[in-house]
Amino acid sequence: MTWSYVKKLSFTLLDAITDKDPMVQEQVCSSLCSLGEAQPQETLHACEEYLRHHDKLAHPYRTMILRAMEMILSSHIHELDKDTASIVILLACSEMTRTKELSCEWQQAASSVLVAVGKHFVNQVMEEVLIRFQPGILPHCSVLQTLASLSVSNAFGMVPFLPSILSTMIPMLSMAKQDTLRVVFCCALQHFSESTLEYLANLDQAPDPTVRKDTFAADIVGAYDILFHHWLQSRDAKLRLAVVSALGPMSHLLPSEKLEEQLPKLLPGVLGLYKKHAETFQISKSLGQILEAAVSVSSRTLDVQLDVLLVALHSQICVPVESSSPLVMSSQKEVLRCFTVLACCSPDRLLAFLLPKLDTSNERLRVGTLQILRHIINSAAAHMEAKKPFILSSMRLPLLDTNTKVKRAVVQVISAMAHHGYLEQPGGEVMVEYIVQQCALPPEQEPEQSGADCEGLVTDSVRAVSVRTLYLVSTTVDRMSDVLWPYLLEFLTPARFTTALTPLCRSLVHLALKRQETGADAFLVHYDKHANLPSPYAVTTRLLVVSSSPYLGDGRGAAALRLLKVMHRDIHPLLGQRWEKTVPLLLEYLDALRDGEVLVIHLCMLGWTCLDGPWPTGWLVISEHTEESLSLKEWEEKLLVFLRDTLTVVSDNTWICQLSLEMCKQLPCYNGTPQEKNFLYKCIGTTLGAASSKEVVRKHLQELLETARYQEDTEREGLACCLGICAITHLEDTLAQLQDFVKSDMFRKSIGIFSIFKDRSEHEAERVKSALILCYGHVAAQAPRELVLARVESDILRNMYQCFSTKVLGIKVETKDPALKLCLIQSLCMVSQAICSSTQASSFHFSRKAELVAQMMEFIRMEPPDCLRTPIRKKAMLACMYLVNLEPALEEQAQADVIHGCLHSVMALPAESEGEDGACQKTLYLDTVRALEDLLTSLLQRNMTPQGLQIMVEHLSPWIKSPRGHERARALGLGACLLQFFLGHLHVSALVPFHNLGLLVGLFSPRCADMWPATRQEAVGCVYSLLYLQLGYEGFSRDYRDDVAERLLSLRDGLVHPDPTILFHTCHSIAQVIAKRLPPDQLISFLLTMFESLGDPDKNCSRAATVMVNCLLKERGNMLLEKVPEIVSVLRAKLRDTQEEHVLPAAQHSIYLLASQHCEAVVSSLLGSPLPFDSHTCALWRALAVEPGLATQVLGLLLEKLSRDVPFKESRTFLLGSTPDRVATLLPLAATCALHEVVSAPSSGSAVLELYPQLFVELLLRVSCTVGVQLPRSLLGKERKSTNPALATRSLEPCSSAVDTLQTMMLRGGNEDVVQCMELKGGWELLRTSTGHEDGVTHLASAMAKCAGPRLPPVMKALACTQSSVYEIQRVTSTAFLAELLSSNVVNDLMLLEPLLESLAARQKDSSASVRRLVLRGLANIASGSPDKVRAHGPQLLTAMISGLDDGDDPHSLVALEAMVGLARLLDLVEPWDLRLVLLHTAIRIRPFFDSERVEFRTASIRLFGHLNKVCHKDCEDVFLEQVVGGLVPLLLHLQDPQSPVAMACRFALCMCVPHLECVELAAAFQKHLQEDRSMHFGEFLNSTCKHLMHHFPDLLGRLVSTNLFYFKSSWDDVRAAAPMFIGFLVLHAEPEHRAQVDLEQLTAALQLLLRDPVPGVREKAAETLGRLVKFA
Repeated sequence: MTWSYVKKLSFTLLDAITDKDPMVQEQVCSSLCSLGEAQPQETLHACEEYLRHHDKLAHPYRTMILRAMEMILSSHIHELDKDTASIVILLACSEMTRTKELSCEWQQAASSVLVAVGKHFVNQVMEEVLIRFQPGILPHCSVLQTLASLSVSNAFGMVPFLPSILSTMIPMLSMAKQDTLRVVFCCALQHFSESTLEYLANLDQAPDPTVRKDTFAADIVGAYDILFHHWLQSRDAKLRLAVVSALGPMSHLLPSEKLEEQLPKLLPGVLGLYKKHAETFQISKSLGQILEAAVSVSSRTLDVQLDVLLVALHSQICVPVESSSPLVMSSQKEVLRCFTVLACCSPDRLLAFLLPKLDTSNERLRVGTLQILRHIINSAAAHMEAKKPFILSSMRLPLLDTNTKVKRAVVQVISAMAHHGYLEQPGGEVMVEYIVQQCALPPEQEPEQSGADCEGLVTDSVRAVSVRTLYLVSTTVDRMSDVLWPYLLEFLTPARFTTALTPLCRSLVHLALKRQETGADAFLVHYDKHANLPSPYAVTTRLLVVSSSPYLGDGRGAAALRLLKVMHRDIHPLLGQRWEKTVPLLLEYLDALRDGEVLVIHLCMLGWTCLDGPWPTGWLVISEHTEESLSLKEWEEKLLVFLRDTLTVVSDNTWICQLSLEMCKQLPCYNGTPQEKNFLYKCIGTTLGAASSKEVVRKHLQELLETARYQEDTEREGLACCLGICAITHLEDTLAQLQDFVKSDMFRKSIGIFSIFKDRSEHEAERVKSALILCYGHVAAQAPRELVLARVESDILRNMYQCFSTKVLGIKVETKDPALKLCLIQSLCMVSQAICSSTQASSFHFSRKAELVAQMMEFIRMEPPDCLRTPIRKKAMLACMYLVNLEPALEEQAQADVIHGCLHSVMALPAESEGEDGACQKTLYLDTVRALEDLLTSLLQRNMTPQGLQIMVEHLSPWIKSPRGHERARALGLGACLLQFFLGHLHVSALVPFHNLGLLVGLFSPRCADMWPATRQEAVGCVYSLLYLQLGYEGFSRDYRDDVAERLLSLRDGLVHPDPTILFHTCHSIAQVIAKRLPPDQLISFLLTMFESLGDPDKNCSRAATVMVNCLLKERGNMLLEKVPEIVSVLRAKLRDTQEEHVLPAAQHSIYLLASQHCEAVVSSLLGSPLPFDSHTCALWRALAVEPGLATQVLGLLLEKLSRDVPFKESRTFLLGSTPDRVATLLPLAATCALHEVVSAPSSGSAVLELYPQLFVELLLRVSCTVGVQLPRSLLGKERKSTNPALATRSLEPCSSAVDTLQTMMLRGGNEDVVQCMELKGGWELLRTSTGHEDGVTHLASAMAKCAGPRLPPVMKALACTQSSVYEIQRVTSTAFLAELLSSNVVNDLMLLEPLLESLAARQKDSSASVRRLVLRGLANIASGSPDKVRAHGPQLLTAMISGLDDGDDPHSLVALEAMVGLARLLDLVEPWDLRLVLLHTAIRIRPFFDSERVEFRTASIRLFGHLNKVCHKDCEDVFLEQVVGGLVPLLLHLQDPQSPVAMACRFALCMCVPHLECVELAAAFQKHLQEDRSMHFGEFLNSTCKHLMHHFPDLLGRLVSTNLFYFKSSWDDVRAAAPMFIGFLVLHAEPEHRAQVDLEQLTAALQLLLRDPVPGVREKAAETLGRLVKFA
């Protein structure tokens, strides 16, 4: 039985091997292997018989069977008996040699079978194979391949056979004529040689330790002669490579004399192959083996061939690499290995060959040579030890090469040298300098090179490689410490190494710290022993200056500061303790900037001081910054404080003077870095300020003035800052030195008489004068205030103007250079600020004030009026602002000229334009306007009276009324600024009238309607300020807030982008505020001013004036009942005919007045308007909601009109039997549209609340009865064709109109949450459609229950009355709404449960299936809304649900579906006794739905089955257990249901079923795999389940298998695939003794049918299960 059944299973699977799907084929092979795992010999016999009986089976399928056999053999080779092994060997040999044509995969598979058997039965395999390996007859290629593979897999078993094999094979070599066969012979010889070498290398483990190398000598020599002398000359490239691959290992087996004899031919022969082959890996590998063999026998011939070898190998390294594939890289490594062999045997000759190659200019040769040199330095270090000086000297020319690849290779060689002690030799410093030079390469000159033709390192720039090398050598190679320290210090100060400063500083810091750790001397540097090192002053200056740009060069600021801190003892002995505290603070600041953190540092505890004195007591907060947002000014200030603190600690004048001298020396080094040079100037000023020697100070200042590069802007600024800082302590000396320079020949020469004819000389002279003027300005700004006042006019200003204006032939010549002007203005600002900030400013009489102001105004007038290009305007106005604050005061005319000139200079500028420089222009413009504001407020401050204010406003008046919008906006902004300033500085000592209030308010108030939003807001602000000025003059305190005036602020916010209606309403409100606060005596002036504004060029302002005047002169009108229709008609006609915006508000007011007295007449007249309502009619409807009482009347009338007529009329088409069309009636449609307009008005809120229940119910029913209703044809045509822009954009479609009205009504009724909830769920759209209307009503009820509970009682009461409606859709709508309410607890809270139940129960027998279904849903909803009430109504609820299950009047079973869903919700809450009566009936009734084609039925029935299991108690468990067992297979299989809800329901049901099985292990498995929040591996879960089922319920095997067989015909592919898998796992875990429960014949037949299933996945699972049936064999 066992044999026959295994054979049957095997043959069934073997028949399926021809499946077209690769995955199925793989599974068939896997199943065969599974059979082989259990019954290896029987399976192998079956495979052998199948192949023997199916001669015509295609090669690919025979190959798969052979591979399966190989896998079985590999795992069970030791279990095979000799007979089976013999059968398999015979089969494999037959398959392998069946055809002479080569079929690689088929014959290779057969060969692999032989190799697998040969691992244990090598003698039998060899016996059979050697039969096919007879002397004098060429063997099959596969025979040779098999022998070769056997020698590799079982060397110890094969090598004893090799002598006889070789003796047979060698004569055959001359017989082989085909290149393909020769390749196979070569591969066999290669593997034979490798196996022999392995055998000889492990003789201690070999079965026959007597085997010697000599045993193979003769045969190998014979084979060598044929391969080398004949086959190697073949034209077939593949054969040549096979020959050379064999010659490598064969060379080790040749006798030493033979090898010595053949080397002169062998080496050239192998080298010659390089020219014939692109891929050279095998050649290089074989050559390395030959060289190793030659060296092992101490060959003398090698010396003769060495030159040829070196040339060939060198060319292989230098050849351009076109690919970075592993094979190419491996070939390179093999060539380098050859060089290693040669370096060990002939180092002198190798270097004599290589080093001259470094002198060539060819890039490839030089790079390749350097690559070889690096390799032998690393791999043959001992043999290169004595050659170090020679190698170092040979690097001279490569160091000069500028090629990027050569540089990179040189750096790599130097890195290797550093690790092996080369750089400690004389000349090693040159290598270090080279590395530093490469670190100093500019990054922008290092383009990254990448691509297929580049090596891995090519993508790294030379600089990156050098930086990495320098750091690694400094930190990881201990022997390099003495080489690099202090030598690297020499590279700090030269400017050409600036780019390398960061890596240099990092390496030096590490080296210095290492020396300190080892206990070196207190001073790290001994300057007496190293004459070339930079002085401490030079190091300090250099590191401090480069720190001013901290993020350049990869963060050189932090690196430089760290080096300073480490070298503090060498710089000055007293700095150690101080720098230990201060330098880390600077580093933390940089780290905070880079990391974006906020650091709080208590710097005052350290006693630091800044330029203007000590920092304020407390914490200094460092703001968040990044590298891009670093404030250089703030950072430089910190460094200058650090420098000043350092100078204070040192307090040695000699040291300070030396430092200043070094700083001056280094100035030329920074000509290419203006920012750093500027900072160095500041450092020089700080250092000179700390020096006590006046002679030194004067001398250095003179040198700076004489050597400065005045044509550079930053240098002029730096020089000025230097003198300003120096003047803090040396004012007299600084001024004297400036004076001396002005008198010097150098200065006079630059501005001589002939210079005016030379543009270049004139330009240079202007730059010198600009610098001097700036110097005087900075001196005035920095020097002590009490000393400056005495020198301002006598020295500073006089010299400044002497530099600014030049006399030629006695004529004063004014400069046209804008830079010189800017310098003068800037210096004047600094001088004026210095005077203002002095404590003696009030008593200082500035005699030249008027002259200077006039000069500034001249500058402003000379600026072009049509553009803003330079900051001259801004800075000149700032200078005037500082000047006007000084005594004496300006004359009235001069002040007027200043105001007029500055206003015209700024206000007349064109509007800001967008462009490339738009951002810069905008910034300059804003700064200029800010300067103008500051100037005008300074002038106003000197005359803080109403008259003074009026003077300012009069200057602004022409600009306020300008026809150009941007000019009005600027003027209003300035006016608002002046009024706010005046209000903020108002001090009223006596009650005086503000006599010009009306005039000013009348000027600003019309601008509240200006076309420009910004102007409107500024105008309201001006009115607001004026009203508070009036209150101030009336005696109110400054902090008093007037409620009426404060309204203006809220009104101003609405003026940003208002529509015209809101705009003029706001103007009306503003007028009301003005009217309440304007004094009576000011009314006439206000009106007169307003009348003037009626002709304002801005029409909006003109209309605003009308509104404000009418607000003060308001009149009323009357209406007549008889004329209401006519009035309404005329109003509508007027609105149609006119485009004037002010007509509509007037008409709305009129209609409001009419409706207040004659509501019904107005409503009837408006309802008679044509549909759709135009926008003017809609506006009139909204006007009726202004007053709540009127709105209530209007809504009541509209509701009456809505219910008076039928909602639609039915009209049949001409086709008999067709469904009648429903057409909307006009009056309800018009009433619905009118309702929408009325309730959309914000003022209708209270009326909507009063009529909320009636509105809600009527509109909801209106929605329901208009679903699918069409418009009358007359209106349908109008809606499609109308293009009148006055028509409302809202749809006239009946249902959409009703939904929109309902939505708007609820918003107005305060149910925003309900509306928003409906929008989120798409409820409004669902209400409009026939298919989604019911869900839309459900969403609406849910939202009402959630967000509007208190509204429900009256709504429910009104809705219950509609359940007897003649319209089915209205009954459905009301039932759906009431049913959904029961899902909320709010009905319980409002005591609505019983009325709702009674209302729904009354509809259980409704003729509509939809109503009956919704009744069941509502009853089930009690489980969610009032679970505590379920037990009380349990029998009633269960009866209703069971009745629904048995509902026969519903052809689609939707009532039954609702009953199943409802039961699932109720089961946990009803009384167990009530449930027991229906439990079994329900389980039986729902079972057919498990396999329903509709997903919702499968989901509901399975989930209900889970709930039935959940609530089943002990007294009914026995009855229900049968249902559990019967449902187990469907539930498990439907876990693979294509619909995820069904699969999730199965998870739930299974978890509920498992307790009835009383199996702890199964329950644990279900708990682990069936959690809803985790993904499940179905195969793993099913395997675990079957394991526990078969362990605890083995008697269920037959039932489970037979139930699964039913699903073999399932319509779902995944379920159909899961069924055989289920059976497979059951068989896997079942005990053999339970085999009788299974009808194996039936099962095998069913699986055979599944193997023909159209779905590959199903066939795959069937094949897998067939493989497991072997267990029952």
